[in-house]
Amino acid sequence: MRKIAIYGKGGIGKSTTTQNTVAALAEMGKKIMVVGCDPKADSTRLMLGGLSQKTVLDTLRAEGEDIDLEDVMKVGFKGTRCVESGGPEPGVGCAGRGIITSINLLEQLGAYSDSIGLDYAFYDVLGDVVCGGFAMPIRDGKAKEIYIVVSGEMMAMYAANNICKGIVKFAESGGVRLGGLICNSRKVDNESELIEKLAESLGTQMIHFVPRDNVVQRAEINRKTVIEFDAAAPQADEYRALARAIDGNEKFVIPKPLLTDELEALLIQYGVGQ
Repeated sequence: MRKIAIYGKGGIGKSTTTQNTVAALAEMGKKIMVVGCDPKADSTRLMLGGLSQKTVLDTLRAEGEDIDLEDVMKVGFKGTRCVESGGPEPGVGCAGRGIITSINLLEQLGAYSDSIGLDYAFYDVLGDVVCGGFAMPIRDGKAKEIYIVVSGEMMAMYAANNICKGIVKFAESGGVRLGGLICNSRKVDNESELIEKLAESLGTQMIHFVPRDNVVQRAEINRKTVIEFDAAAPQADEYRALARAIDGNEKFVIPKPLLTDELEALLIQYGVGQ
C-alpha cells in the first residue's frame, strides 16, 4: 500500500485536487482510503456526494473510545473509504491533535490491514507545516510520499518551499520523500514554466499541470468530483493524467529548499519581471 500526503498553502485547492485524483484512481480500479486532516472536514465531501460525515473526534466525544471502524468510515465513489479527522471546538485545543488521534485510532481499528487490500491511503493535510500535529504524516512515517499542490503565486510557492524544509527534517527518521509538485493553475503569467523551474530548483518534478476550468466549480456545486459529474469533460482527463502520473511515479527525492531571495528571483525571471 502506498501512503501519500497532499500538502500546500491554505486555499490552494488541496482537497479538490485530492478528491478528483482519487476519483480517477478509483476509476482505474484502485482501492483507496482518504483521511481528511482538516478541522473543516471537507476532504471527502465530493467522494460522498455532499454527505456531512461525522468526524473521528466528534464520534469519540459522543460515544467514547469503544467504537468500530464503521463508526468513523464511510464508503464513497467506487468504493473509496472516507474518514474525517475533525478538530476541537473552535478556540479550544490543538487541531493537530485530531490528526494524531485519528491516525492512531485507524491503526488500532485495522483500517490499514492487509485483509482490506488497500492500494493507496491519501492524507489531505491542512495548510502549511506549522506544528507537529500537521507534520505528523511526515514526522511519524505515516506517509512515505508527499505531493505539494502549488500555483505560480508567491505565497503558494513560499508554502511549498516551507513544506520541503519539513520533508528534509524528517526524511531520515521517517523515510518520507517528495514525489513532485502539482500545479493547480491560477492563470498567472508563465505559470507552467515558473513551476517547472521551481521543481527543478528543488530537485523534483512538476508531476502535472492542472489547468483552470469552471467545470470544477460546477461539479462541486453538485457535490461531485469532475469525473463523476462529467466524465467526458477535458478536465476529467487532466485528473486522469495526474492519477496515472502518480500511479507510475518512480522519482522520489529529498528536496533542496530555496532561500527566499532565490524564490523571488524565479518570480522576477519568469513572472512579474516580464
